[in-house]
Amino acid sequence: MRSVLGLALALVFTSAVAQSPSSRWSEKQASEWYSHQPWLVGSNFLPASAINELEMWQAETFDAPEIDKELGWAEGLGMNTMRVFLHDLLWKQDPSGFQRRLDTFLSIASKHHIRPILVLFDSCWDPDPKLGPQHPPIPGVHNSGWVQSPGAKALVDSSQESRLQAYVEGIVGALANDSRVFAWDVWNEPSNTNGGAYGKKELSEKQKRVLDLLPKVFAWARSVHPSQPLTSGVWEGDWSALEKLDPIGRVQLEQSDVISFHNYSWPEDFEQHVRWLESYHRPVLCTEFMARSVGSTFDTILPIAKQHHVAAINWGLVNGKSQTNLPWDSWEKPYVLQPPPVWFHDVFYADGKPYREREAALIRELTGHSQE
Repeated sequence: MRSVLGLALALVFTSAVAQSPSSRWSEKQASEWYSHQPWLVGSNFLPASAINELEMWQAETFDAPEIDKELGWAEGLGMNTMRVFLHDLLWKQDPSGFQRRLDTFLSIASKHHIRPILVLFDSCWDPDPKLGPQHPPIPGVHNSGWVQSPGAKALVDSSQESRLQAYVEGIVGALANDSRVFAWDVWNEPSNTNGGAYGKKELSEKQKRVLDLLPKVFAWARSVHPSQPLTSGVWEGDWSALEKLDPIGRVQLEQSDVISFHNYSWPEDFEQHVRWLESYHRPVLCTEFMARSVGSTFDTILPIAKQHHVAAINWGLVNGKSQTNLPWDSWEKPYVLQPPPVWFHDVFYADGKPYREREAALIRELTGHSQE
């Protein structure tokens, strides 16, 4: 049974945070907030009916019944969070409509006892996002329709900064005191240049432009006094000391209220990275893991994450149009004749059957859901 007292304490602390100044949380403040949170377990969420975040959120393709069904399956495993990507073009297209659909999503998630982490910007995959109908999946290819936010044209055009600022302040400000939101991930893998997929389409000065914009995004979000913490997950390099990080990674760690990271490697590597990040004396969230064929599995990672009270958010809930059950190397050798021997990401088939029953049982066991 969920603790009513624990929820009440969390809400009281959230209210207190809302009154704090627009600066980075102190270590004490972040630790106090985290002490009132449950162990977080969940997935990076995209409904099976959508190829990317634009198709998920646009009015013509927003699929509330599918979202409700899939989050119900997640709840059945004891999952209590989802990491969900937004997009600046959705705000540009229809701010009020986007907010209404986001409110619908949050209401559905709340019904299933799920508090999402919302992602504002993303440097991964296609740098040329376009509103409207999205192209169908490329057969046999992993995540063949995902788009960046902001796209290359907006990123390079400094005159669009005011539009991006309005998006950040508008969406964070609207939900700044909404207890249904767990945290804000301001920029996914900001230093990613997508060499294996879209490298030839990327801006030559992308990282320079991101380095200029990233601190501003943190500042824009803080200017509307969110009660939820801000973060941006480090994902490459040596994090054992600030001086060992690249400039973008350093901004991520120095600006985040709570520390987040991505790891798709062996359990011993995962634990080493956790220990590095624990030295910063802030809560630690793993916002991407689980790629079975390269050594990152529920069986090996979840027990370590629970031992360290590190949030564990895998990539992919339900297999669908994003085709993330296929591995990254499908960009070089598409799996069109036969599937890979083991799924890369994702937990469920489209009909709700777990890919692997033992995984589902393990998640329920570690979240305590099997005892409810």
